[in-house]
Amino acid sequence: MLPDTPHYWLRNARIPEALLVRSRQGRNRQWSAPPDARTDDLLPIDLEITAGSIASIAAAGTIANYSHPSVDLKGGLVFPCFVDGHTHLDKGHIWERSPNLDGSFNQAIAAIAGDAPRWHEADLYRRMEFGLRCSYAHGTQAIRTHLDAAGELGALNFSVFRQLQQAWADRLILQAACLVPLEYYETPAGEVLADLVAEHGGILGGFAYMNPDIHTQVERVVAIAKDRHLDLDLHTDETNDPDSITLLLVAKAAIAQRFSGQIVCGHCCSLALQTEEIVYQTIQQVKQAKIGIVSLPLCNLYLQDRQARRTPRWRGVTLLHELKTAGVPVAIASDNCRDPFYAYGDHDALEVFSLSTKIAHLDRPYGDWCRAITSTPADLMGLTTIGRIGVGLSADLVIFKARSYSELFARPQSDRCVLRAGIAIDTTLPDYAELDDLIVR
Repeated sequence: MLPDTPHYWLRNARIPEALLVRSRQGRNRQWSAPPDARTDDLLPIDLEITAGSIASIAAAGTIANYSHPSVDLKGGLVFPCFVDGHTHLDKGHIWERSPNLDGSFNQAIAAIAGDAPRWHEADLYRRMEFGLRCSYAHGTQAIRTHLDAAGELGALNFSVFRQLQQAWADRLILQAACLVPLEYYETPAGEVLADLVAEHGGILGGFAYMNPDIHTQVERVVAIAKDRHLDLDLHTDETNDPDSITLLLVAKAAIAQRFSGQIVCGHCCSLALQTEEIVYQTIQQVKQAKIGIVSLPLCNLYLQDRQARRTPRWRGVTLLHELKTAGVPVAIASDNCRDPFYAYGDHDALEVFSLSTKIAHLDRPYGDWCRAITSTPADLMGLTTIGRIGVGLSADLVIFKARSYSELFARPQSDRCVLRAGIAIDTTLPDYAELDDLIVR
């Protein structure tokens, strides 16, 4: 229980060293204990919270007397609030009315197409807000969602998104990227969509797949984004086809056109199945183009290599370790939630981090992989003051009873405490029954 005061201490916390921003203000207390790989690079820390911000940070046990009320966390982990950089809120929570019966990628696309006529304003608003409520309760602070945007759906989706963005402005930072096949930008409708995205302050997005015109399509979308000063967020190589090289093509186009905006590419699954030569070339080009990669391990594990009555042979994730080692920013995110592309999920970034650690071996050492769900996606979204803990930053924190990564990933951590501006929020999750009337079987 936190003290009912705007000025208090959180004592005996353990915080990942990678998420701490060392203050340059000498008058503030600072920690002295170095990170220790034997303790998973977790630092014993005391945090002073004043008027919603972190006033000072000290090594645990170095303060003789606390001048204000304090809470002993008994070694519990403290993270900054999460950043979920790749979601699909407009598709969310339609599984019950439009399930993907064979679990395949193609059937997921067909199910979405069949459900889209039901996407009116009220339906979209309620389902998308349900997702936001889940994310907020779990401890997420910023979300980027992709919005299906072909034809009239673009205006509708962005209109609903704008309403939610305004309604949730005091609780969540929301960004939107449009989602259409890249060939859409070769039509007049693509120009209209790009203008709509620019008008809403969004991110230009699209789904890249191999086809005879893919080189032209990639060059076109980069040019349109450059002309309108828009960032890019693209789905690339979401397939187990080793001949799919759209990530490489995006990087080459960005370099050739001297694109200066931020590019994020999601999925990049086929990279894990390509030759060492292509992998090396792709990673070097991606690094040169300053592209950030967002992996979606849960959804891709669910979809990729799925065949009836056959055990999948691979995990569907991209080369996270190789990309990160090369200096490419790597994030992980939720992707779809309870829709035909992924039947499960609860908009919980901790679940994503926990399962991704097990799927992609983001452990031993854990190192700075904690950044993949906090500061790295924040940076890719242009949010440089969130997803980290430091003096002067807002006390937007997630507190766990777990004292180590082993404990953190062993249980769902349903009893976590979420602080926003130093105040504990209600972490009660919305009831699925609230959406029952939207299910049309």
